[in-house]
Amino acid sequence: MDNEIPIKKSRKPKSKLGRTLTNLVVTLVVGAVYFYLTLPAINLQNPDFFSFLFLLCVVYIVSALITSGFQAKGNGGLREYLHFIKSQCLPVGILVLILVAIFLVGQVISQPIFRASAYRDLLDAPTGDFVTDVSQISFDEIPTLDRDSANYLGDRQMGTLSDMVSQFEYSNDSTQINYKGRPVRVAPIGYADLFKWFTNRGSGLPAYVVVDMVTQEATVHRLNEGMKYSFSEPLNRNVMRHLRFNFPTMMFAQPEFEIDENGDPWWIAPRLVKTIGLFGGTDIQGAVLLNAVTGECTYYDSADVPTWVDNLYAPALVMQQYDYHGTLVNGFLNSIFGQRDVTQTTQGYNYIAMNDDVYMYTGVTSANADQSNLGFLLCNLRTKDTRFYAAPGATEDAAKASAQGVVQDLGYISTFPILLNISNQPTYFIPMKDAANLVKMYAMVNVARYDIVATGTTVTAAEAEYIRLLGDRGVVAPETLPSTSATGVIEKLRSAVLDGNTYYFIRLQGEEVYYSVSAADNNVAVILNEGDRVTIEHAQPDEEHPALILNGYSVTLH
Repeated sequence: MDNEIPIKKSRKPKSKLGRTLTNLVVTLVVGAVYFYLTLPAINLQNPDFFSFLFLLCVVYIVSALITSGFQAKGNGGLREYLHFIKSQCLPVGILVLILVAIFLVGQVISQPIFRASAYRDLLDAPTGDFVTDVSQISFDEIPTLDRDSANYLGDRQMGTLSDMVSQFEYSNDSTQINYKGRPVRVAPIGYADLFKWFTNRGSGLPAYVVVDMVTQEATVHRLNEGMKYSFSEPLNRNVMRHLRFNFPTMMFAQPEFEIDENGDPWWIAPRLVKTIGLFGGTDIQGAVLLNAVTGECTYYDSADVPTWVDNLYAPALVMQQYDYHGTLVNGFLNSIFGQRDVTQTTQGYNYIAMNDDVYMYTGVTSANADQSNLGFLLCNLRTKDTRFYAAPGATEDAAKASAQGVVQDLGYISTFPILLNISNQPTYFIPMKDAANLVKMYAMVNVARYDIVATGTTVTAAEAEYIRLLGDRGVVAPETLPSTSATGVIEKLRSAVLDGNTYYFIRLQGEEVYYSVSAADNNVAVILNEGDRVTIEHAQPDEEHPALILNGYSVTLH
C-alpha cells in the first residue's frame, strides 16, 4: 500500500566490550583534561594523586551506568547502585576500596602522635654564639625595604617604560637574593592579559625587575632573548606544566624566580619528599633548575645545588619543622599536657644577607606565645643550616609597637624587623613606612631592652643615636663602643644613594667596621680613592638638640 508507515528499526545495544571501550575512552579524556589543569604528581606520597585516581574511578562508574542504561527502581537506589558496581565494575570498585584503605592508613601512620621523635628530628637547631656568628655588617649591606615596598617600587618602575607598559605588567612575585654581594629582590614581568600573551608569546618576556634593598633603586633589566617560561604562560610553557611533563613523579614546592651571577633568569623548583610514613615529614631533597629562556631543566641533589642559588628551603617549611622540634622535644603528650620546655616560632620572618647567602630570621617564644622571646633562629635557606641564639627580650610585634610609639605623631607604620648585630647587641632594625608604602624613617630597638629605641631619617643617624643610648643606659661599656675618631689608609670604598643623598662607606686597613660619610656634608668624600690616608671623625651633636645626631662621620684627606 502507498500509505504504509515505515517501521523504524531499534539500534542494537552495544556489546559488553564496546561499552567497556567507551567507558575507558570517556575516563581517559576526563582524566587527561583534569591532569593538564591540576598537574598532580604521579606519586603515592602525594594526596592529590589519590584524588586523581579516585576521580578516574568515579568517572568510569558513572560512564558505565549511562552506557548500560541502568536506572534504579523504587527506594532501593543505593543498594541497586552497589549491586551494579559489583556486577559490572567490580575491578574498579575494588580499586576504590584499596585507594581509600591506603589513604586512611597512610594518614594514620604519618601522624605526630605515633612518630613524635621523627618529627622532632626533622630540623637540627644547635645553639650558636651571636657575636661570633652574626658579624656587624656595613650600612651598604642592610636591606631597608620590605617585600611590599619593593613590589611597590618595582611596579612603579614599570610605569616609566613606554614600550613595555601597554604589553606587560609587574608580576608582584619578587624573590630576595644576594646578587653580586648585594641584597636585592628580583621579579619577572608578565603579560598584561591573554591577548597580549597571544601577540607577544613568540618573543617571550623581554625583561625582569631588580630592586636594590639598600638604595631602594628599581631597574628593569632587558634580556637579549625573552623568557619563554613563566607563570603568566597559560599553556605548555607554564612553569609548573613544563616541570610536570619533564618530571611526572616529582613533587615540587613553589618555584622561585632567581638570577645567576651573569644575570640569566632561572626558576628554582625545590623537590618535596615525605620522610615520615606516607604523607608526613615534608622536606626538601634537591631542586630542578629551569632556564626561563630556553626551558632546559637540570636536577641537582641538595648538596650539589649551585652556590648562587639562594632559596631552596621556604621559610614557612623551616618554621614548621622547628615548631615540630620545639613542641615535641619531650614527646607528644607533653606538647599538649604540661608543655615543659615547649617552644615555637613567632608569627613572622624576615631575611638577612650574610656570607653571600640569604638567611631567614624568626623569633622563638614559649608555648604561651607571650610578649617576650626566648631567642631567635637563623637558617641558611640554601643549606638549611640552622642555629638557635638565646636572646631573651621583646617579640617582633612588641618592638614594632615600641618603634611606632616614638613616631606616632607622624603616623608611620613599622615593617617586620631585621635582626642586626650592633655593638655586639642583638638589635631589631625596623624600616618605617608612610601611607604611600615608602620608607621614611628607620628605628633600632634593643632586643633585651625594648625601651631603648633610636630613630633617624637615615640608617647612619639611627645607628649613631642607638649607640649613644646604649652607652647612656649602661648596656654597653664606653670602651666597647665604636671609636669616634680613626686615622688610616682606605682599604675598601663603596657608595650608595639613601633618601636621595649619596653616602660613602669607608673601611680602613686593619679594621672590620665601615664609616658612613655623607657627600652633601663632606665634599671631600667624592674624590676619595682606595689607598688614600684619611682621618675620620664622628659628627658632633646639634647644639640645640644634643640628643639628635644629624650626620654620620666627617673625613679629612691627608
